Order: sequence, then C-alpha cells, then structure tokens
Amino acid sequence: MPVDQIPIGKFSLMTRLSQKALRLYDSKELLVPKVKDSFTGYRYYTVPQIELGMKIKTFTFLGFSLEEISMLLDAESKGNNEFIETCFRKRLEEVRLEAGKLQRIEGILQGACRQNGKVKEIFKMSITEPVIKEIPELRVLSKREKGNFVETIGKLIGEICVCVSSPENQRNRVKTTGPIMFLCHDEEYKETGADIEIALPVSGRLSVEDPIMEIKTLPAVRAVSVIYRGPYPGVEAAYKKIFSYAEENNLETMMPSRELYFNDPAEVPEEELMTEVQVRIRER
Repeated sequence: MPVDQIPIGKFSLMTRLSQKALRLYDSKELLVPKVKDSFTGYRYYTVPQIELGMKIKTFTFLGFSLEEISMLLDAESKGNNEFIETCFRKRLEEVRLEAGKLQRIEGILQGACRQNGKVKEIFKMSITEPVIKEIPELRVLSKREKGNFVETIGKLIGEICVCVSSPENQRNRVKTTGPIMFLCHDEEYKETGADIEIALPVSGRLSVEDPIMEIKTLPAVRAVSVIYRGPYPGVEAAYKKIFSYAEENNLETMMPSRELYFNDPAEVPEEELMTEVQVRIRER
C-alpha cells in the first residue's frame, strides 16, 4: 500500500466519521475514496481528503442535507460565495424557528414538571362554548402567500406590522381597529404549501409599498365562534368543538376560517394566549 493511501478504518479515526457514514458519502459521490481495491473492496483515502471529510462533517453538524452539502461543495469549488451565503442565511432562519419551537417545548415541559409530571398539564387549555355570530365586513390590510404555518404566519404578521408602523402611516394616523388574524383558505391541513392570509383591521389613509400586500374588505359572514386559551399547538381542539357543534346543529361549514390573536406570545406565557376561532356556516 503506498504511503499516501489511508485505509478506511484509519481515515475514520482521523476524521471522526464512522465507516458507515463514509460508505454513504461514497455512494452519494460526496467523498469518494481515491482507491478501491478491486479484489477486497477496501477503500483507501489520501491526506488532502481529510479536509474534505471535515467540511462534510461540519456541514452535517449544521443541519444541511447531503444534497445541500453537495451543492455547497460545488459552489465552493467554483468560488460562488453568493450561493453559499444564501444557503447559510436560509439555514439560519430554519435554526431560529427550530430554537423557538424548542423553547416552547421547554416551557411546556417545565410547567408539567412543576406539577409533578401530571400529563393533563401538557394539555392545559380552555375553550368557551360555541356561539353563532354575525360578523360585519372589515377593512383590512392583507397579505397572502403559500408556505408552512409557523414560518409563514410569523413572517406575514411581522411584515404587516412593519407596514402599519411605518413613519408615513404614523403621520397619516393609521390605526388598527381589531386584532390581527389568520385566514386559512385550504380545505385540508398541509404541512407545506398552505394557503395562508394574514389580515389586520385598519382605518386611515394607508400607504403600502409591498406589491403583494393589499387593502381590502373582508365580507360580512355568519360564523360559529369559540375563544381558545392555551398554546397555539393545541388550537385544533377549538376546531373540533366548532365542527362537532356544526354537525349537531345541521350547519355546513365553509372556508376560509379565521383565527384572531388577542395577545402577543412574546409578552404572555403560552397558557395565557387567547385566540378566537371563527368558522363560516350556512344552513344545510
């Protein structure tokens, strides 16, 4: 064996990459051994490949998929730093969302631990009895796009709030006239590509620069409404109560539904979050 050929076991030890991982990277053409013995099938690497192995290990630790790692390595070889920066920024946003989710999970579990591990504390919430409401038409600032729920709803709420609080709109005395709301236009739950609209009731002469954002009037609707108190991940219980009520009273439900958010998760504990869920109805 030439001196510069490193057998897979030793290469694994040097890079702290398991032999299983190295075989996977070989099959994906990310880190192909310099030599493969045609008789034994043994893999041999070279010293320069140690650096490549460490790069793959680092990208994996940062949460990039093997497909993304392949594109990053290709971009690096071509000096395409703009593409690499774009990938890093995208992953940073994903990490921030993951960190926020983990913080919420931590808070829920800490609360349950303080209650001696009672499972019911994890599902602590309250829902009012359903009522039928006649909801008048509303003038709103709205933006609609497709995406996943957590990321897209947070993004659109932020963009609408920035627009309303702009210096020009403050000079024009633009006011919010109701809670910000989420309108779901899909007939079924979608992990990705959900049709999401965020709307904020407003008054005043509003200046809007975003071409996708619009000032519109939501129509008057008749809806079944409940007030839900608790973490956002449990709001499905409110919908269950509404749909059960509609079925019992021979009412047909229609989309889009509306979720009105009465307080800010950055300001109150999750168990105190207040959400009104409204689902349009008509007699069957």
